[in-house]
Amino acid sequence: MSTKFVLRSSAAVAAALLAAPAFAGPTYTNDNGGSFRWYGQFNPSFQSFDDGVEEYNRLSDNSSSNSRIGFWVEQAFGENTLKFRFETAFGFRASDGTDQTSKGDVTSWSRTNLRHVDLQYETANFGTFSAGQGSMASDGITGADYSGTGLGANASIADIGGGYLFRDGAGNLTSVSVGDVSATYDGPRLGRVRYDSTNYGGFTFSASYGTDILKTNNDRETYDIAVRYNNDELGAFALDAGLAAAWTEETGKQDSRDISGSVALLHKDTGISLALAAGERDIAGTYTYAKLGYSADLIAAGKTSFSVDYYDGSDQVTAGDSSESWGIAAVQKIDRFNVETYIAYRDYSYADTSATAYQDANVILAGARWKF
Repeated sequence: MSTKFVLRSSAAVAAALLAAPAFAGPTYTNDNGGSFRWYGQFNPSFQSFDDGVEEYNRLSDNSSSNSRIGFWVEQAFGENTLKFRFETAFGFRASDGTDQTSKGDVTSWSRTNLRHVDLQYETANFGTFSAGQGSMASDGITGADYSGTGLGANASIADIGGGYLFRDGAGNLTSVSVGDVSATYDGPRLGRVRYDSTNYGGFTFSASYGTDILKTNNDRETYDIAVRYNNDELGAFALDAGLAAAWTEETGKQDSRDISGSVALLHKDTGISLALAAGERDIAGTYTYAKLGYSADLIAAGKTSFSVDYYDGSDQVTAGDSSESWGIAAVQKIDRFNVETYIAYRDYSYADTSATAYQDANVILAGARWKF
């Protein structure tokens, strides 16, 4: 793999973003406690994927945190607040949307790029009620992580190269993609109604019911429940954890039940963190994920973070199959410009009970995210 080319491309992406002005979306307020705030981010990256036979070098949008823009409108009513959120991805070519046979369109926006069109009513005593396109209760449940390297490494290991196909021992493309064997069973964003409780000693409880309103001819129905716990004041430690269950029904498909969750622990004095995630789909497979991270203020520009992680999956395509992946990642914050530069390496392997021998594959992703 052309390491020099990757490093040069990473530097070029970082330099382009550093040359851009640093600003945050302004907040406009009225005399009645209302406000309007817009925000967004760009996250261009260079992807180099090696499937064991050929190497593919492409520019893409990092699917771990894609480029997007949105706004919040909020209006206070006494102790309660009515909120409206709109957010859409730009529809740039995704890092998990390319493969050996297709680069994909550089830009291709459709309504499925809408992330949030969401009305929320946040009460002081009874929790938050939401309706519209947005996160189900289980969305993000496998993402507990204090490492600071989520842009390059997280439980969703397919984000940086999931579209590519494995090759067999003879070098032929198979029908099994990296994404097929890299499930997280994390919750989706759907058109839904959702309830989130107030915080009870660090615990919050959520429930939602949703359907896929952005796709045509789709009657998917999903309902889920989740519990989360967060505590940053456990002496020298901070803890973040969540557990969720989701049930999905769709005509022509087998009903499914997912259970997934994660837990992360940070030792605040040393910056060392540990994250664990796991999930199971009753009609498919299981996986476990572990990450060891380290963050410190090594330079004046901002926090520097490193991590190493490992993923182990089974029975996700066929009974008896297995997938493994390990990765390393580094992220450098540049606080003055609201920029995070990153580089990550990940290795993928897969085996099943057939006579096919699958070649290992690997990917390097380098880029920078600029928030505004």
